[in-house]
Amino acid sequence: MVRASRWVVAVAAGLFAATAAVADDSTLKVKEGDAFPDVTLHAAQVEKIPGKKAGDTVSIADLKGKTVVVFFYPKALTKGCTIESCGFRDLAAKFPKDAVLVGASADDEALQKKFIDTNMLPYALLCDTDLKLIQSLGIQSPKGKVPQRVTFVVGKDGKIAKIYSKVTPADHPTEVLKFVEELK
Repeated sequence: MVRASRWVVAVAAGLFAATAAVADDSTLKVKEGDAFPDVTLHAAQVEKIPGKKAGDTVSIADLKGKTVVVFFYPKALTKGCTIESCGFRDLAAKFPKDAVLVGASADDEALQKKFIDTNMLPYALLCDTDLKLIQSLGIQSPKGKVPQRVTFVVGKDGKIAKIYSKVTPADHPTEVLKFVEELK
């Protein structure tokens, strides 16, 4: 009887742990095939986005007809974020001409600009200081007011073609490039 009780407790604990793990992964509010949220944001170096000039805002609606890679990182000028951003920098010229590459975080425009200048980043960095886009995607870190490291590839139709939620900063830019090259 004692063994049976322990077994029931162990099974119940295992089911609870599995449910908790699923709940942790379910914070993402969008899935592949969904429209990418149309949230307007300021961006450092926004003029790197086709049709934009300094001081403009940008949203996914502005980029319809282009493949858009939006990679979110927790904090500018930190180790992993610098590795990932510089990886995209080094591959930027290899992305198809109709692809737009943008980084994004909750950092303000001044910090994003410093990140660009320090690392010679050739693309715009979105400034989601109010967490509107981050929260609408469901990628806010439970550790604070920063996004999780997640990348979205948005097709020319404005719908999410691919979500990368498991990102290794050093390898990730190459895997995204391969995916984007295969899109037609």
